Amino acid sequence: MTTIRRIELFHVAVPLPGTFYPAWIPGFPQTENRFTLLRATTDDDVVGYSAGPAMGRERAGLGELLGPYLIGEDPTDIGLIQQRIREISYLGWRNAWVEPAFWDIKGKLAGKPVCALLGSGPCTVRLYASTGEVKSPAERIEEAEARFSEGFRAIKIRVHDFEEIADIRQVKEVSTAMGHKMKIGVDANQGWRVTIVSDAPLWDLARARRFADRCADAGVAWLEEPLPMDAYEDLAALTAYSRIPIAGGELHTGGLPELKMMIERRCYKIFQPDAVFSGGIAQTMEVARLCRQKGLIYSPHTWTNGIGFAVNLQLFAASGFAAEKELEFPISPPGWTVEARDGILENPFDHDNGSLQVPNRPGLGIEIDKKALKKHGKRFFKMDRKRLIWYSVRNRGLRATLEINRNRRKSRKT
Repeated sequence: MTTIRRIELFHVAVPLPGTFYPAWIPGFPQTENRFTLLRATTDDDVVGYSAGPAMGRERAGLGELLGPYLIGEDPTDIGLIQQRIREISYLGWRNAWVEPAFWDIKGKLAGKPVCALLGSGPCTVRLYASTGEVKSPAERIEEAEARFSEGFRAIKIRVHDFEEIADIRQVKEVSTAMGHKMKIGVDANQGWRVTIVSDAPLWDLARARRFADRCADAGVAWLEEPLPMDAYEDLAALTAYSRIPIAGGELHTGGLPELKMMIERRCYKIFQPDAVFSGGIAQTMEVARLCRQKGLIYSPHTWTNGIGFAVNLQLFAASGFAAEKELEFPISPPGWTVEARDGILENPFDHDNGSLQVPNRPGLGIEIDKKALKKHGKRFFKMDRKRLIWYSVRNRGLRATLEINRNRRKSRKT
């Protein structure tokens, strides 16, 4: 049995080609794509990767949890990996983004892409262009025309104005200009309101209902995150009321238990859990299965980085929903581009006329560009078995370290 030999963590910051103003953080001029990269290596030198979005160096101490919890474990035992991540969460750390690295290893050991491990081979998926900034109607129409010329036949626009009439005006004008040739989704970014830089609008159920009505009148295909993510009763009421599908669920760090409850209450018609946040690949695949069982739709959020996109692409391909729904493709130039999103990948996930072929390579189907990682990343943690012993002796003493090792060996034998 192969085991996890080494855990490494990197701070990565890929410069953006232009300043990006994310709709979900009003007033914030973003100039880098930042994330924490995990590299896990097995006894036989199989390497798995995953990544979690970061604002800065907030995970500086995470390695001292991951190392002791994961080194020496079987990387292909996903149930065990999920249990270890759950144990870490008891200390306040929710790190679902860690789990996909071990699917990457499992796929490489099996010689199969992750989607095949989950029960379905690679396929071609249709994409919707996911915009990221708030714009005027004229600017938005220009942007939509650019995406249409690139081959996209679906687009998601952002509304985030304090004045309800301004949001309605944008939807009407974009729909009038583009609705005859593009499917249009609308994201209100109310799920997880952020006011750390500037104030942000706050919708209630009455405003969400009125806006859903106007979206339905304009022929909008779906309305995303029109209410706070934990307003379960209001979400269920809105979904039951609305003439168009209500979508959401991207950042539910409660994972499968929370999302299962929301599925049972029919809080959304379209569930969009991002495996990087919402429980990892194993739990998100179960969410997709439950959606199918309940007559709902699964289409994941992918707006993180190239590795997070790869994770959710594999899941979407395996879910069976690729024949029914487009996958989110974050693109918002000049700030947010494919090159910036996928800055440390050897082969960025660019689209071909609004579609994308799921990689047939083993694991997540990605290779890390080592030169780009050296340029944009800095390793801040490394632990292997020898370092783990010294870490334990230094922090707990020799007697406690020996006792822990005896108990772990005994537990593995049973």
